[in-house]
Amino acid sequence: MNMKLSSSFFILLFFYPFLVSCEDHVEKAEFSYVEGSSNGPKFWGRVRPEWVACSNGTTQSPIDIIHANAIYDPNLKSLKARYEPAHATLANSGHDIGLEWEKGSAGAIHINGTQFLLEEFHWHSPSEHTLDGYRYDLEMHMVHRSADGRIAVVAVIYKVGLQDHFLLKVMDEIDDINDEKGSEEKVGLVNPDHAIDLERESYYRYFGSLTTPSCDEGVTWTVIKEVKTVSKAQLRMLRAAVEEEFEKNARPIQPLNQRQVYLFKNES
Repeated sequence: MNMKLSSSFFILLFFYPFLVSCEDHVEKAEFSYVEGSSNGPKFWGRVRPEWVACSNGTTQSPIDIIHANAIYDPNLKSLKARYEPAHATLANSGHDIGLEWEKGSAGAIHINGTQFLLEEFHWHSPSEHTLDGYRYDLEMHMVHRSADGRIAVVAVIYKVGLQDHFLLKVMDEIDDINDEKGSEEKVGLVNPDHAIDLERESYYRYFGSLTTPSCDEGVTWTVIKEVKTVSKAQLRMLRAAVEEEFEKNARPIQPLNQRQVYLFKNES
């Protein structure tokens, strides 16, 4: 009996590094953006039961926004953001780079009378939403959450051109967490207002979902109409920082399914 236990122990000891590496690999590759792969976007809903909305949801994001089909809504108002400088941390999830603030510390945005506290920015390359069928180079998501748990995301789309001044402020720190999943870097006080002056922007509004698993629906999307610019170097930096298989981390376009996209025009 002791010999059997001893043998089992040495067998387990021998294979333990292999088992750990397999476990890490499964966690690392739990979902991917590779079309046709078993854990690619088409099959996200099969990876975990709680991700089923990725497969059977009817109001999924991102979408293709056709300007000519967007309905001007006079009830929409300019975006009322009340942001303030707060301590932030850059975090590398492996599949994207995020800039995170402590909940409630960086201010909020107000939509239809509801306050949504800013939680984080993160970036997707290429853009997830397309405009008139065209996919741009980069998209930033400004993620907010209300007291009752609802999510509102403001999306800013970029094309290659002049550098983005907000990204310029955190480039060195992004380089410090390059290709290290789970790594973080404190960046001190960061003012979200320096990313974009939301109150001056025209935008599209629709209701959709998270664009990564679990693809939960009920998300209020605000997609800024004007395409901004980012330099080639900044785009390369964001792609190089994540794990190699996530250098392109944009979910494919999802069916509109009778949803309406609304337009707010800022005439000021």
